[in-house]
Amino acid sequence: MDINQIAQMAGVSRATVSRYLNDGYVSQEKRAAIRRVIEKTGYVPSQHAKTLRTGKTNVVGIIIPKINSASVSRMVAGITPVLNAAGYQVLLANTDNDASREVDFLRLFSEKNQVDGVILIATVITEEHREAISSLPVPIVVLDQDVDFRSCVFQNDYEGMREVASIALRSARHPAYIGVFEEDVAVGRMRRQGFLAACAEAGVEVPERAMRIAEFTVDSGYEQAEALLETYPELDGIVCATDSIAYGALTCLREYGHRVPEDVVVTGMDDSEISQIVTPTLTTVHLHYKSSGAQTARMLVGFMTGEEYVARKVKMDYEVVARNSTR
Repeated sequence: MDINQIAQMAGVSRATVSRYLNDGYVSQEKRAAIRRVIEKTGYVPSQHAKTLRTGKTNVVGIIIPKINSASVSRMVAGITPVLNAAGYQVLLANTDNDASREVDFLRLFSEKNQVDGVILIATVITEEHREAISSLPVPIVVLDQDVDFRSCVFQNDYEGMREVASIALRSARHPAYIGVFEEDVAVGRMRRQGFLAACAEAGVEVPERAMRIAEFTVDSGYEQAEALLETYPELDGIVCATDSIAYGALTCLREYGHRVPEDVVVTGMDDSEISQIVTPTLTTVHLHYKSSGAQTARMLVGFMTGEEYVARKVKMDYEVVARNSTR
């Protein structure tokens, strides 16, 4: 079944069917005739042919760093309904935290008729990223990093960490910190700076041996907490860059006989669902990941449809959630 057969069965011209399929003007009588034929035959227009004709794919590429991340899944859950409602399909590209693969996908999406727009859920921004982004012929919005060269939506990592660390410092005078690599500006650098700012405000000095670098996993949080107990045994608080790291720290402390929060207070950041059911429940920062995903998608749709032209930044709000892992 093709457009010529639809036209013949409906008793109209090929051009009339084409206008109908592309939302052009068609009289009510002819529109009804074409609709009856399409419903009867189950005809679906060729997306490939439409792409060749219009140069539009109605597909958005979303580059994600990790498919099993709670925060990433919340962002994608915010993105997809907005794009689907606007008539776009989603193509997910998972990089497994490999920055070079992010660049490869950006270059792939630069090729003609691949996608109509791109969302990059970023961890690091290298010079290669900048070059690949500048070569994109379609709009892009960066999510979860504050960048100065494209529109972006990002979390208030610094203030969120500063505030939750201040809760830990109400009772901890020897706090330790488990962060992540600082090439990730948002989670690595900004959250570490927020922790140190809270310590400075409380008049607490943090020795270098009290700070460790972990991966984004529970196991790594456990390992780094174990190392801290050996190198910094006087610790009475562990402030963690993410909830998953904090879960590992809680497990380690329990297995080594340290009570939380009586002996050691623990905080995280992200407010994953598990934070409400671990023992003890975790003091953390709720970041509006789903809302940030929806905001990013709306911004991108605006650029793709021509309703938005000016690049802008959106900093999301946060909420500190005090639970039983602190006093």
